[in-house]
Amino acid sequence: MTPHNRAEKGDFAKRVLLPGDPARATFVAEEFLSDARPVTDVRGIKGYTGTYKGLPVSVMASGMGGASAGIYSYELYRFYDVETIVRIGTSGGLRKELLPGDLVLAMTASTDSAWAHQYSLNGTLSPAPDFDLFKSAVKCAEALGLRHTAGMVFSSDLFSSYNALGEGEWKKWAAMGALVQDMETYALYSTAMYLGKRALSILTMTDNCVTGQSFRNEERMKGNSAMIRLALETLLEDGR
Repeated sequence: MTPHNRAEKGDFAKRVLLPGDPARATFVAEEFLSDARPVTDVRGIKGYTGTYKGLPVSVMASGMGGASAGIYSYELYRFYDVETIVRIGTSGGLRKELLPGDLVLAMTASTDSAWAHQYSLNGTLSPAPDFDLFKSAVKCAEALGLRHTAGMVFSSDLFSSYNALGEGEWKKWAAMGALVQDMETYALYSTAMYLGKRALSILTMTDNCVTGQSFRNEERMKGNSAMIRLALETLLEDGR
């Protein structure tokens, strides 16, 4: 056990889906996994282990923000022998062509946080996903006929709607090519690279900062189903 996880060693599968929302973790367990059982609920952060088409898979929430995602992913990698984490998160669109429900595969992440300072690098870290996972995700997205794109995401400590700097801040990142803004991808990718593990971030664009288009409240859970299915099919393809 860790201070943030009551699971015993062996309770988690080698492959873990990591949504931010604990309710989404429960949704994945109930709607997508077979024989799912709860393994942790410390601080209301739900974790489950089951199977998907015979493949052992766990799902656990990360909470909001890079600091929270970094803690939970570090503990999964370091203390529970998890090898692969796929983030299944929501994001704000920074391109007008992105529609609610579109999927974004994070090829790299930029950030305004100080997360990488802990590594004492003489430069700027640009973390990346595991290439084989990324390649499998693209293959599966195309096979499933899902609307998707790939590129750089911007992981911010600040929620765009509540940012005191104003909308000009996200517009600067959009001008540099950022597709969407989330809060967790940078910390996950950095942690995976630091520990020599594997990670991929798949994001659903739920609210477009440019056009104002967004999911309705009643769509915000089931609207992530395509992303969840893609993540699970990616793990299945990767495990073959």
